[in-house]
Amino acid sequence: MSWWQGLLGFTAGLLIAVVTAPVGVSGAVFLLPVQLSVLQVPNPAVTPTNLLFNVVATPGALLRYRRRGHLGGPLTRLLVLGTLPGVVIGALVRVFLLPGAQVFRLLVACLLLPLGLWLCVRAVRPHHRHSAPDDPSPGAVTALALAVGVVGGMYGIGGGSLLGPILVGRGLPVATVAPAALASTFLTSIVGALTYAVLALTTPGDIAPDWTLGLLCGLGGLLGGYLGAHLQPRLPETGLRLLLGTLAIALATLYAVQALT
Repeated sequence: MSWWQGLLGFTAGLLIAVVTAPVGVSGAVFLLPVQLSVLQVPNPAVTPTNLLFNVVATPGALLRYRRRGHLGGPLTRLLVLGTLPGVVIGALVRVFLLPGAQVFRLLVACLLLPLGLWLCVRAVRPHHRHSAPDDPSPGAVTALALAVGVVGGMYGIGGGSLLGPILVGRGLPVATVAPAALASTFLTSIVGALTYAVLALTTPGDIAPDWTLGLLCGLGGLLGGYLGAHLQPRLPETGLRLLLGTLAIALATLYAVQALT
């Protein structure tokens, strides 16, 4: 890896995390195309490299949330309960079955595009209700987290990019969802990275992460995540919902273009 690739990885991790940490997204989902297209990380090594980014990057934002007393709680436990076994299943599927990335990108685009548009519309024109919306049931949250954990294990994306828009769309406040989603992403990424490291010992191919690049991207994300979490209380709930909706639309558009070209 050349010095400019390392610098680009650090800068990309920093800038992406500043934008995504306030809404509970690690940024790995946007770093994935940078690693594939610009930094030329081989497939499937890009998945554990992205998981390594999550491990290094997310503690910055989590530390900031913990200092404000927003870390922990029942939502975090439910998400972790589902994502931890899911990421192991996803890693096994990625290595031994290798499903087509095109199908995955189209599915993510079809899910996130209408969800992002809905979040933006709801943020600009909120629907006033006489009663508060019912919180999703614990079983539904855990099932959702399990599915997201499988996807995260297969493609190395932070679960917050999927969990955040869905849970916020269900009516949960961003300030509650963001730290729980990031905590789930952090723990899931540790388990996922370790799973790939073990599989690399017994399975041929580019399975092990690019350690240097993953650490450099993660260090940028560590700084950016801390700054992004620091900014969150200064942003209105409407602005955060708009940001999350815009990120979902941008990701859906990016993956749709990649899948169709």
